[in-house]
Amino acid sequence: MDLVTAFTGMQQAKLATQVQYAVAAKSMDMQRMQGAAAIELLQSASAGASKAGDAMVAAATGLGGAIDTYG
Repeated sequence: MDLVTAFTGMQQAKLATQVQYAVAAKSMDMQRMQGAAAIELLQSASAGASKAGDAMVAAATGLGGAIDTYG
């Protein structure tokens, strides 16, 4: 009876380990997706800020507000 109990315990431990690995892999995938989304958000915010800065400089200096069509 002890051999059967030991084998059953080993099988349960093996299954628990497999489940833990699967959960850890899923968690890592979620972290990678969230990290990629955060990087994309930062890049888009940075691009928007530089465009806004260019518009503010143009408004403050008056550059780009008119076209000289007289040669």
